[in-house]
Parts: sequence; structure tokens; C-alpha cells
Amino acid sequence: MMGFIWFWIVAVMMVAYVVLDGFDLGVGILHPFLARTEEEKQLMMRSIGPVWDGNEVWLLAAGGTLYFAFPLLYASAFSGFYLALMIVLWLLIMRGISIELRMQMEIGVWRAFFDGLFFLSSLLLAVFFGAALANVIRGVPLGADGYFFLPLWTNWRVGPDPGILDWYTVIGGVVALVALALHGALYLVVKTEGGLDQRSRAAARVLWIALLALTVVSLPATVFARPDTLANYQRYPFALAVPAVVLLALGGIWYFSRRSDDRRAFACSCAYLSVMLVGAAIGLYPRLLPSSTDASRDITIQKALSGPHTLHVGLAWWAFGMCLALMYFVIVYRMFKGKVSLEGGGYGH
Repeated sequence: MMGFIWFWIVAVMMVAYVVLDGFDLGVGILHPFLARTEEEKQLMMRSIGPVWDGNEVWLLAAGGTLYFAFPLLYASAFSGFYLALMIVLWLLIMRGISIELRMQMEIGVWRAFFDGLFFLSSLLLAVFFGAALANVIRGVPLGADGYFFLPLWTNWRVGPDPGILDWYTVIGGVVALVALALHGALYLVVKTEGGLDQRSRAAARVLWIALLALTVVSLPATVFARPDTLANYQRYPFALAVPAVVLLALGGIWYFSRRSDDRRAFACSCAYLSVMLVGAAIGLYPRLLPSSTDASRDITIQKALSGPHTLHVGLAWWAFGMCLALMYFVIVYRMFKGKVSLEGGGYGH
């Protein structure tokens, strides 16, 4: 029972990170394409300025919870994905630096450099996160000791000897890139006005079409790459609601965007990202990291779970910490609700 609880705690924290920091990444991806003036660039930055660093806390919290609840998975995954994780760490650092330092000097070259850094780090983070999830779903070549090594690529095919990049993980990276760009566009529609608002709305329409096509491709691609992901859907028929909700969320984005009901369109984007990740978790359960070579080597909940006393005590502290975190996020988002403007100092707050 404790394994089930902690599995979904980690899953929910990852969903929270993707939904909240996802629109930050989306704004970064769209930054050079939508902003035509210095004022519009500042507006895009100010739309995420008060919340971006708080949103990233969910990634750190999820990693800490993973280490606490499933130490074997933490050790294996952080060893096998070491290079990719170091790249992600540097991308997070560069993205934070670009946001914080951009406005420190009124020099065109200075701001252009950090604008480029903001765009590149946001884009690559989206791709890396999508490819990472696809790697987990597809499976990795776990050894008898529970560890593995992945080259950057091998033959670009899924199978017993995969690389970090193959046709399936590339699809995962592209889906994440388009989904988060759409998420960011819908967020900008909610937070900005004028020409920037209209260009964001137009970008959202184009990205929606691309995301619909990619979603239709990615679902059967997942079944082809990992056929046993359907086992839990066959065992628990109620889980078949997941693909239906995914399509309903996509339909909701289109419907509410056409009616200029921007907040509901953004809420549908949040639902799309959440249900896609929940669907992946359902397909994996009770595995945490599947093996691409031998199913008996899969890292499962029972293999990776910490001791019962640790989990019970940790659950109480986790609940207390989450109450504080939720209070903080409610206060911050209520303080900075509404459209952003260039009035005032700092990020406009």
C-alpha cells in the first residue's frame, strides 16, 4: 500500500512540475518569435517573472522524494542518465541566469545574448524532458546489478540495445516541445494584451494542429515501442478514459480558444499535460524503470521501496511540507493574477 501511495505522490509532483514550469518553458520557446519590440520582450519576461523559480521547486521536490522513497531507482537512473542529467542541470542554470541578468544592463548585445540563452535553454529542456520520459517508457538495458549505460544513439531503433535517441524518443521530445510551446502560448494569451496577445493566440492555433497530429501518432507509437503498456488498461477498463480525456482536452483547447475563453483554454492545456503523464504512469505501474532486455530485471516498486518506518514517518513530514508549499503557491498566484504591464520596477510586481 505504501508503495502505491509513494508511486502516485512522485507522479503527482512530476505532473505539477510539468504543468507549472511548462508554461515558463513555453514562453521561452516562443520568446524570439512573438516579441517584436523590447517592450514586448519585457512583457513576456514579466509574465513569468514572479513564479518561474517557484515552479522549478517542484522538480527538486520530486527528485528529493524519489531519492527518499525509491533509492534504488534514484541510484540506477541518476547513474545511467548521468550525462543527460548534467546537461539538464546546466540548462536550468543558464535559463535562470538569462532571466535574472537580462535587465541588468541596457546594452543591445547584452540583452540579445541572454534572449538567445533563454530561448535555447527553454527549447532544449522541453526536448530533453520529453525524450527522458520516452526513454523510461521504452525501457533501458538494465544489468543484473540494476545499473545501465546508454550511448547517445545506436541504430535509432527500439530494442534490447537502445540509445538515448531513437525514433521513439525523438517523437517524445517533439511532442513535449510542441505541447509546452502551446501551453506557453495559451498562458501568454491570458497574461498579455495588444499585439502580443493576438500573436500568441495565432501561434496557439498553429501549435494546436501540430499537437493534435503528434498526439495521434504518439499513442500508437508508444504501444509499438512498449506493447505491455496496454496491460494495465486491459486489466482496469476505467483507465481507458485516459485517451478519451486527452482528446477531450485537446478539443477543449480549440473550442474555448475560438470563443476567446482564454482561462478555460489554458485549463484544458493543463488537463492535457496532466492526463498524458498520468496515462504514462498507469502504463508503467508497478514498474518504475523497465528493462529493454529482461523483464525480470525491471526496477519495480517493491524492489526499490524504502523501509516501512521511513515511509510512514516521511509521509507525515511530506504532508506538512506540501501544505506549506500549496499555501505559498496560492498566495503567489493570487498576488500576481491578471494582465502584466511595464509599470513598476523589477518584473512588474
